[in-house]
Amino acid sequence: MDVTGIQQVVSNSKLVFPKKQKEESTALGSSKAFEELLKQSQENPAHFWDKVAKELMWYEPWEETITGELPNFSFFKGGISNPCYNLLDRHIENGAANRTALIWEGENGDTKFYTYQMLLAEVNRFANVLKSFGVGKGDAVAVYLPNLAEAFIAILACFRIGAVYNAIFSGFSEKSLRDRLVNFKPKVIVTADASLRRGKQIPLKEKVDNVIADMTYVKAVIVVDRLGTEQNMEQGRDYWWHEIRKTASIHCEPERIEANEPGIVFYTSGTTGKPKGVVHSGMAFVVQNYVYAKYHMDHRQDDVFWCSADIGWLTMHIWGIAGALANGVTTLVYEGAPDYPERDRFYQIIDKYRVNKLFTAPTALRMLKSLGEKAMEPYHLECLDVISLVGEPFDPETWQWTHDVLGKGDICVNNTWGQTETAGCPLAGAAWLTPMKPGSAGVQFLGADVDVVDNNGNSVPPGVLGNLVIKKPFPMLCRTLWQEPDRYYSAYFSQVEGCYFASDLALKDEDGYFWVVGRSDDAFNVAGHRLSTMEMESAVLECKGVSEVAVIGVPDKIKGEVPLVFVKLAEGVKGSQELRHQINESIVSTVGQIAKPKLILFTETLPKTVSGKIMRRLLKEIVTSGNVAGDVTGLEDPSTVEHIKELVAEKVLRE
Repeated sequence: MDVTGIQQVVSNSKLVFPKKQKEESTALGSSKAFEELLKQSQENPAHFWDKVAKELMWYEPWEETITGELPNFSFFKGGISNPCYNLLDRHIENGAANRTALIWEGENGDTKFYTYQMLLAEVNRFANVLKSFGVGKGDAVAVYLPNLAEAFIAILACFRIGAVYNAIFSGFSEKSLRDRLVNFKPKVIVTADASLRRGKQIPLKEKVDNVIADMTYVKAVIVVDRLGTEQNMEQGRDYWWHEIRKTASIHCEPERIEANEPGIVFYTSGTTGKPKGVVHSGMAFVVQNYVYAKYHMDHRQDDVFWCSADIGWLTMHIWGIAGALANGVTTLVYEGAPDYPERDRFYQIIDKYRVNKLFTAPTALRMLKSLGEKAMEPYHLECLDVISLVGEPFDPETWQWTHDVLGKGDICVNNTWGQTETAGCPLAGAAWLTPMKPGSAGVQFLGADVDVVDNNGNSVPPGVLGNLVIKKPFPMLCRTLWQEPDRYYSAYFSQVEGCYFASDLALKDEDGYFWVVGRSDDAFNVAGHRLSTMEMESAVLECKGVSEVAVIGVPDKIKGEVPLVFVKLAEGVKGSQELRHQINESIVSTVGQIAKPKLILFTETLPKTVSGKIMRRLLKEIVTSGNVAGDVTGLEDPSTVEHIKELVAEKVLRE
């Protein structure tokens, strides 16, 4: 979205105020009370975080609430607790042992239900399994699973014993899986024989076998028997989950963990091909997502909450695990695609389980909107109360449809902004307490200090597009990059002194609402999944006959953005459908199915600077608007712009 476009959207935006009855039913009881809490959290963050953390259980108190500043900081220094205890045991001790904690539904209709007491027993069993392989505090465990109940159990078990876990998206290719495992060096890998996606069996254990032959640090591979497929089980290394859990005790004392010790590593693509291992502290992650989810969702203990994200993305860990279980609600996890086997599967699940709180992505709502109103007629969806979102910019039109058509004007639609690096969402609203503004990412939230600045770090006036930055630390903000501390500083803190640089373009309007319009680097989001252009371009360049390549993300009504590939061929090579097929296959095998391009265009030239840098932003501007508004005289060959415009007009814009 260009500057003129976003400013027009902002100027046309209107505040949508919460219904008084809904406002009064919240824990705080009024918008005024929340505004006061928000003000206190920003004026005196140490007092605010101290009070929030004391709502959870600690073995030993902290010495100081906030120590240091960006980029070197800590929260609740010296405080000793355990994330898993606060997500499970704490509720059991308060009388919730038989409340449903987790509902799992498979794509094929299989279901499992766990009360808090049942879930704790399974978590303790698996924690003892991990300990039997020598896994202890600080050791690495990789979770390469689809949305299974066992994925939740494995993650909570890591929290319980203080292991550092990394969840890897089960749709990644072998190369992407290997890249992450080589950097993370897990002692144990947890996977499944296969996963089910749109009725097809996707092998997982086989992928693991193909990439770990030389990984001597992997002591065990534990395999969930999801589909009953025959597997090659290497003796002394490979174990079936259902067999190894049988003899494990249901009692496991939680490890005592300092609030800043690492608990989670999540890999995110950047503008280089090598993924970055973002490190979050386990206990601080739970503290902040407890209070954020409490207000983002207006959580109550009788909620049935569905986070539709995949366990391979941090969103599920923020909302479906930490945020939900810290607040003692029932959390639902669904294995399959939200539009399979019927396109209205999303509605089926909401109706079946009486989901009243939903966290999803704009992509999912655009998909539902595309089905038309008749698709929702067979279902009773009046149970919906709050829908919150993250993943990519949320267009006002779909926001309005969600509120007026899906929610019949009686739901809160809470759009937010967050990243893998920020964990939860420092831009958002409080459900039924903050006025909603269609298309906006909300206001700076509890304890957050967010700003929009120019390239020199100076705050820009309201309505002016600039760089999104975070000026003060908060507990769940990333602490370092796994095995790459220097890269941590250069990636996030070298651009604007004293600030976390989000690499997102945004503006703040006159009401204090933020509008995040997209990445300022060359990465982009497909259905909420951030992809690296460099990773995709490397795959294309492996194809014989390809000379140069540029990948951009272009708007898509359903997925938010999709990849579009420009390919310059080597001299004498002609573009063909066969070559397009090879490029597609190379991208899918290297990155994953999620990265499959919308279109591959063969071009004679690409716009480059004198230093040889391909100007991807110009390509995106031509594709989205048909023209280039800025000065192109700095290009090595300005005539390339006209060539690209003609190509796009012929192959893209006419569609």
